Amino acid sequence: MNSNKKSTLRWLIQSVTGLLLTGAGLSMAIDAGISKMQGGEWFWYGTGALIVFQAGLCLLIDSVRFK
Repeated sequence: MNSNKKSTLRWLIQSVTGLLLTGAGLSMAIDAGISKMQGGEWFWYGTGALIVFQAGLCLLIDSVRFK
C-alpha cells in the first residue's frame, strides 16, 4: 500500500471515529443535563460526556492533515 492510500485510509478512519465520538459525547451531555434536571446523579457522567465530545473534536480536526 503506497503512502497516499495509507494517508487516505487514516483520514477516513480518523474522521469517521471523530464524528461518532462527537455525536456520542453530545448525546451523553444532553442525557446528563436531563438527569441533572430530574435531581439524579449527573456530575461524573457529564464530565465523561465532555471528555468524549472533546476527544471526537480533536480526532476530527487532526484528521484534516491526512486529507
